[in-house]
Amino acid sequence: MTELDEKQLNDLEQAHLDFISTVSHELRTPLTSIRGFADTLLNSYDRLTPEQRVKFLSIIKDQSNRLIKLVENLLTVSKMQSNKDLLVYKTVDVLPFIDAAVQMIKSQYISHNYICNYDKNLPKILVDTDKFQQIMLNLLDNASKYSPDGKSIWIKVSQDFDNNTLIISVKDEGIGIPKEDIDKIFNKFSRIDSPLTRKIQGNGLGLFITKTLVEKMDGQIKVQSSDKGSEFTVIFKAAGPEDNGLKKIKEQLC
Repeated sequence: MTELDEKQLNDLEQAHLDFISTVSHELRTPLTSIRGFADTLLNSYDRLTPEQRVKFLSIIKDQSNRLIKLVENLLTVSKMQSNKDLLVYKTVDVLPFIDAAVQMIKSQYISHNYICNYDKNLPKILVDTDKFQQIMLNLLDNASKYSPDGKSIWIKVSQDFDNNTLIISVKDEGIGIPKEDIDKIFNKFSRIDSPLTRKIQGNGLGLFITKTLVEKMDGQIKVQSSDKGSEFTVIFKAAGPEDNGLKKIKEQLC
């Protein structure tokens, strides 16, 4: 074994250990919370006020949802990396899918304002609709999660006629991303470590999945950020008469 092969093997082993450590931590935190509040309810139910019972049950529900999201994200990553996640392409108008994603996120972050600005006569794009909606949900959830209550989230959809592309941007009034961390945010399990972000739940997979899906569907993703907020922009080619979903599926199988 050459020195290079040994280094690659050590790097792979370290990455595997980091993965196990991160997943173990992400699983342990909500599980500990669920067990703790469940034990309290079982042992002290008759001594708790109705308000306390509702509060503890709400925490258990929130932590259960956190676990479900982590497992779903891990399954998505596993499928993507094993090339078993076959995309089914369709030529679609994106606005119904964006509107549906906005409504879903609105129900979770009721204190935020969601402002949509869509150009007229937008072109269709060739994407897997489930994966496209997952991209939008991830971007909207990320913008909402890192924005203080009462702030606004802007969703803009426009066309670049010169490059024949559709541009979707999600802009927030959140805490922003330090310049030195911009290149890290799309890495697997990457989270910005600051006093502000430590209070926010997350597993560092959402943006990794988003970038992977965007690029798998021949798109681009960009980000700009300052202390006044962040803006994520996704760019897809406008669909033309020659675009064919069946052709795309065959390309994946080759």
